[in-house]
Amino acid sequence: MKTLLKLEELALFLGCVYLFSRLAFAWWWFPALLLAPDISMIGYAISPAVGAFTYNVAHHRALGIIVGLCGLAISSQPLMLAGLILVAHTSFDRMLGYGLKYPDDFKHTSLGWIGRS
Repeated sequence: MKTLLKLEELALFLGCVYLFSRLAFAWWWFPALLLAPDISMIGYAISPAVGAFTYNVAHHRALGIIVGLCGLAISSQPLMLAGLILVAHTSFDRMLGYGLKYPDDFKHTSLGWIGRS
């Protein structure tokens, strides 16, 4: 089952790459921005609970979809790009086993504990 879920995330990530290719941005924008949502981890400098909240907001797939659809609705390529990056980053994280965070510990995620078998 784990492999199937990772393949699903890979398909979504590749879909984002394809949709990015339809936007009017140079190719280097995609890899340059792909890790930008991880800035949300700055909340962990305050506390694990604040960090989990900021991380989860930035890594919730619905946020990327809403941002992208708002960009589509108003024909804003930068907003569409932001939405695609959020969804692509989230899918990439999930492929690597990084889920949404619980407020007790950074390594405690919705997909299990990071680093534990």
